[in-house]
Amino acid sequence: MNNEQRWMAEIRETNLSYLILAQRLIREDRAQALYRLGVSEEVANLLDALTPSQLLKIASGNQLMCRMRFDDELVWSLLADHGRATEGDDGSARRLHASILMAGNYAESQP
Repeated sequence: MNNEQRWMAEIRETNLSYLILAQRLIREDRAQALYRLGVSEEVANLLDALTPSQLLKIASGNQLMCRMRFDDELVWSLLADHGRATEGDDGSARRLHASILMAGNYAESQP
């Protein structure tokens, strides 16, 4: 198996895992799913309605279905901590700050 075939197999596997997880989240807690997945109600409805065969067909494409949602350097810096943790600091304040920023980004993207 060459590199391209290996990448395509990994993309398909990642897509299928992501779609199954998305569907499960939507079915168990729609409000949380919309926030965590960063999708609209309409997209959530479409994902929820997909059959297993449709999931497989969509997952087999050559593009990743999921993507990095945040292009804000501050959010990534807060999430990665950039080695700023000091003794006794578990980084929870930075993660909380990042969560607040990410929630604001989600709220801004909703109609």
